[in-house]
Amino acid sequence: MPTEISPGNIFATVALRIQSATTSLISAGYLPAGIDQSRVTVEPPRDASHGDMATNAAMVLAKDAGKKPRELAEKYADALRSDELVAKVEVAGPGFINLTLKPETWTAALRDAVQLGSQYGKRDIGRGAPINVEYVSANPTGPMHVGHGRGAVFGDALASLLEFTGFKVTREYYVNDAGAQVDVLARSAYLRYREALGEDIGAIPDGLYPGDYLKPVGAALAAENGEALVKRPEKDWLPVVRERAIAMMMAMLRDDLAALDITHEVFFSERSLIEGGRDRVAATIDWLRQHDYVYEGRLPPPKGALPEDWEDREQTLFRSTAFGDDVDRPLKKSDGSYTYFASDIAYHRSKLERGFRTMIDVWGADHGGYIKRMQAAVAALSGRKAVMDVKLIQLVKLMRAGEPVKMSKRAGEFVTLREVVDEVGRDAVRFMMLFRKNDAVLDFDLAKVIEQSRDNPVFYVQYAHARCQSAFRNAREAFSDLPADVDELLQAVDLRLISDPAELALVRQIALYPKMVEAASAAHEPHRIAFYLFDLASEFHALWTLGNTTPHLRFIMQNDRQMTLARLVLVQGVRTVLASGLGLLGVGAPDEMR
Repeated sequence: MPTEISPGNIFATVALRIQSATTSLISAGYLPAGIDQSRVTVEPPRDASHGDMATNAAMVLAKDAGKKPRELAEKYADALRSDELVAKVEVAGPGFINLTLKPETWTAALRDAVQLGSQYGKRDIGRGAPINVEYVSANPTGPMHVGHGRGAVFGDALASLLEFTGFKVTREYYVNDAGAQVDVLARSAYLRYREALGEDIGAIPDGLYPGDYLKPVGAALAAENGEALVKRPEKDWLPVVRERAIAMMMAMLRDDLAALDITHEVFFSERSLIEGGRDRVAATIDWLRQHDYVYEGRLPPPKGALPEDWEDREQTLFRSTAFGDDVDRPLKKSDGSYTYFASDIAYHRSKLERGFRTMIDVWGADHGGYIKRMQAAVAALSGRKAVMDVKLIQLVKLMRAGEPVKMSKRAGEFVTLREVVDEVGRDAVRFMMLFRKNDAVLDFDLAKVIEQSRDNPVFYVQYAHARCQSAFRNAREAFSDLPADVDELLQAVDLRLISDPAELALVRQIALYPKMVEAASAAHEPHRIAFYLFDLASEFHALWTLGNTTPHLRFIMQNDRQMTLARLVLVQGVRTVLASGLGLLGVGAPDEMR
């Protein structure tokens, strides 16, 4: 059996061995040349008692080869039993192949992890391909709430994960600075401007934004304009107030994001699509019309009760049904202005013009019905060559000790994202926003996320990293001549001493990291990293606790320097992965917890 290896990725190494076995079977005439191997996988078995890894090679290749799956599996088993990495091969069920690797295979994987350090788990899947990740894109009409924060953390962690796996990522924020909502913002700010001049404005009228966050905008307008705007008609003061209010709201939103250590390379203005002497929305509609994707027609009435705003009229429609949507979509309103959809098409066309063939949009869960039409638009604009993946972010239920915290943006009584970050800290917010799949509702308890217990995942994972650091500090007290760095440590150690089943289970968890990173990147699911880190921390804490009752498993053996060195390599492996994974999530890896 050839000795192909993939440094730092034992699963990729075993996958190469499966490929070599396939090549041997092709050479022997047992499999046809050119057989499609794309569906062959190497995974940890669901039941750990079945071995270390399992492959479906025989199951997915048997049909194309005209063989019985179990018969083909036996051929693979014969080829793999001679591999120097493999201790045992078993064929199970209709043709699954279970592999048990030799202990030294796992300790070699541990050595790779420690040697690679911060590069461990890094892959070049993307090969520099550009990806646009658009996230947050909150309307600039007030401070962010925790729902915005969840989308912000998700998008930022996903961008970091994609960069770690070789993609060239652009983080983008779409500024909704056109349309009715920013005019409402301007009118709300104008009231605060009059208030700043000393006028008693009374209760904020329904339909305007009542929050105190607009008082600084009013004060700024008063300082800059004095009473000049009071004497002017709305058509004159509205553009002035709107521009100042948007600028100050965006500065506030950027500051909110900075509290979570989130930045964007691009802030794309919706207004830029129709201002500056070029109407890019009209140009996009014209382009679609030239390609017969836009026509004038009537839509059938929606099923069920007719909505109040439905009109039976001839209108400008996009043929979204030609690209998988349920109905063709309007591009203009009855007054001739563009629909939001038309502007969004023009915006995504700009992404294509900037070279992005993969776009990831992070939206709130209430936009689920908008996905098909936007994917249809991107397919039409790109000739079906671009991919648009939309990730929906479900609601965050803010709790305190199990009791709901009431929020009402309209009434100006909502709890802002910044208040939450200031109360519990950036790390707690970021980790917990990712410790649930993005499309599942998240209960965020302000009391629980600062508990120092296993029930608080962010503490539990960070504590594992701090424990790793304390193990090295304690070891240096016990052995003053410990190697100064990782390279010296690896040269001085005999990793064959790592042999207890509990130790090897922890090594297997460390070795799983590169595969987990690759899978999370491919699925655009950064929560997988958070889940994995919690599992790794659990394995590590369990081994640490076991040492309290089983002295020969302690990390520091006062009378056995060599065993201590070997276990410090294991600790370093855990520390390497925890620091890497927490870094991808944008969460700190503390040296000690207080």
